[in-house]
Amino acid sequence: MKYPALLPFESLLAQLDDFDAIIDVRSESEFAEDHIPGAINCPVLNDKQRIRVGTLYKQVSAFEAKKVGAALVAQNIAAHIETHFLAHERDWKPLIYCWRGGNRSGAMAHILAKIGWPAIQLDGGYKAFRHHVNAALESPPQHLPLRVICGTTGSGKSRLLQTLAALGEQVLDLEQLAAHRGSVLGHLPNEPQPSQKSFESRIWQALRKFDPARTVFVESESKKVGNLRVPAALMEQMRSSPCIALHLSQPDRVALLMQDYHHFVDDAAILNKQLDCLISVHGREKIQRWHDMANAAQMPQLVDELLVAHYDPAYLRSIERNFLQYAQAEVLELAGISEQAFADAAQKLRAIV
Repeated sequence: MKYPALLPFESLLAQLDDFDAIIDVRSESEFAEDHIPGAINCPVLNDKQRIRVGTLYKQVSAFEAKKVGAALVAQNIAAHIETHFLAHERDWKPLIYCWRGGNRSGAMAHILAKIGWPAIQLDGGYKAFRHHVNAALESPPQHLPLRVICGTTGSGKSRLLQTLAALGEQVLDLEQLAAHRGSVLGHLPNEPQPSQKSFESRIWQALRKFDPARTVFVESESKKVGNLRVPAALMEQMRSSPCIALHLSQPDRVALLMQDYHHFVDDAAILNKQLDCLISVHGREKIQRWHDMANAAQMPQLVDELLVAHYDPAYLRSIERNFLQYAQAEVLELAGISEQAFADAAQKLRAIV
């Protein structure tokens, strides 16, 4: 008789990437809030079923709840096997977890192991994983040589990071992980931000894959990216790391922002709604003038004025106050916003570091 191995997360950490599948058997809402990176969701009880079983447990008895729950779990596991797992060979190795490594993951792991697959159940479940992530992010990643890309809004920091990543460099792109561009206009259309827990799991996943012998490039973010908080220890390490000052001409900055924020350029009503968030900073009269410019399709002029009046002063105050080595930053000039210009800048940066 085969039974699944039950192993703690710390024991599995070194081999986490060796599993053929990481199966999260929690409900869809639990999975959506956060999960181990790379996991697939195969609920043994979905949200509605959990409510049904829980209600029976409270209002009738534990025995009645277990009978109904067992039938539902069996049906769901059978469906997952037929839908997802039938094509796998005997050596397919899955890791299975639930909230605390109890009955839900135990049921799935037991059946897969009885079939003959070398299934492993995560002892402590998601709760153990979350505890590990919290502990890992509480200490600054001092073993990683960070280089902070600094530059005013529209100077091409994110595109430079993307170019560096495409060249095989190590990049921690916090805005990509947070699904936000990090400003009052930074919300990405049709892409909600992840939960705070999911954001932290994504950061943990990125950090653990970096080679400490090689430079890690990161953008000069503030403490929050949209609604999400950058872990304090990481923020502290970023602010004390060497900086690269990225420069781009004002006309090119305007052109780049109009490309990156085309959803606002194409829809003045959405832009104006976001501009209302700045009323407390600039007053209703100035915001109304910016509304009028947006409605008149005077987007290049509006973007230029937003940079001069709002973004540049705020950024320069923040960067000089918070990033300790900014005064000694290496200057990197961007010749334009073409792919070739970013490729050239990336190569220069690789030579600098």
